[in-house]
Amino acid sequence: MIQQATFGAGCFWGVEVAFGQTEGVTETAVGYMGGETANPTYREVCTDTTGHAEVVHIVFDTERLSYQELLNVFFENHDPTQLNRQGPDTGTQYRSAIFYYTPEQEQIARRAIEKLESEGRFKRPVVTQIAAAATFYRAEDYHQKYLEKRGLASCHVS
Repeated sequence: MIQQATFGAGCFWGVEVAFGQTEGVTETAVGYMGGETANPTYREVCTDTTGHAEVVHIVFDTERLSYQELLNVFFENHDPTQLNRQGPDTGTQYRSAIFYYTPEQEQIARRAIEKLESEGRFKRPVVTQIAAAATFYRAEDYHQKYLEKRGLASCHVS
């Protein structure tokens, strides 16, 4: 079965690469979600006034990849303990966020965070926002597959 998922994990370029290389992901697109401004541009989102997060929207095949496995990729590719930042990038657009599409996705996400906390995987509390998916605004074309177009494998900061 085909499902969708959307995650915010800092700058969307490197996050898109990580998800795009995951077996079972059939499509990725970068964009914006979770804000108040309709049809925001990258410049507007970067002002930290629209309320949007930079996100990766994913289409995946549940016969080949579970939502929990997607969450594992999400948590492995950013620091979910940094509030409104990832590495040198600061602002609410860089927040750690899970936007769920079904009640089941919400439950799986909440349980995943509870498990991370109980295992003590991180030295600080997980601050990942969990919210219902809203309108996904696709980012400008030059942002799509940005690193791939430039022959780069990653840009994220561990």
